[in-house]
Amino acid sequence: MSRTALSGSQFCVGKFWKSLPLALLLFVTVALPASAQEKEKLWRTLTVSGRGTESIPTTLSLVNLGVEIQGKTAQEVQQEAAKRSSAVVALLKSRNVEKLETTGIRLNPVYSYTNNVQRITGYAAVNNVSFRIPTEKAGTLLDDAVKAGATQINGVSFIASDDAIATAREVALKEATQDAQKQADAVLSSLGLKSKEIVSIQVNNASAPPPPVFLRAQAAKVAEDVSTPVVGGEQEVEASVTLQISY
Repeated sequence: MSRTALSGSQFCVGKFWKSLPLALLLFVTVALPASAQEKEKLWRTLTVSGRGTESIPTTLSLVNLGVEIQGKTAQEVQQEAAKRSSAVVALLKSRNVEKLETTGIRLNPVYSYTNNVQRITGYAAVNNVSFRIPTEKAGTLLDDAVKAGATQINGVSFIASDDAIATAREVALKEATQDAQKQADAVLSSLGLKSKEIVSIQVNNASAPPPPVFLRAQAAKVAEDVSTPVVGGEQEVEASVTLQISY
């Protein structure tokens, strides 16, 4: 009885080992086409990058101005700078400027050099603020800020509104996508090939920093009877899109 069972077991095991290579061969045969298709899909792709640019008018002025006071003692100049800065800030708040903030407060000694000997001759205090205002109102406000106590106009840059930038970004992205698609169509058609599907999409850049236009002037040089002219320009919003297309 045991011999018969053993013999039958040996027979089944033998058949199993003989049939195993065939099963493996069938598995490899079935698996290979799928793997080859995936590799072919990865190999047969075209990558193109398109760009889009939208120009929009700058309607806002980003202004940085300050108060600088010099005197004999630190307490004297600090108090005078605080007094004038408070007057300037009160004026700016009354004109409803946007994003008003203090950008710097400094109190430094002023030195003189005689025969290579350094000595303190006084102190200088500087308070700076920045804000945004519609460009058509910037000139008049700068003149009024000088009258209120500002002694420095450190910089003016021109930017578009947030809503205008967001709208321009959408337009630039559409232009960049269309540009990339046109490039792909031109390349594939010249080679007698046809695009199948977009494998991946990458948005590389959706905006660009505005080009600043800086002005610097001492407020004492601004004539009281002449309004300061402030004229904005244009801001370019750029976008870049990369497409990977199979063919």
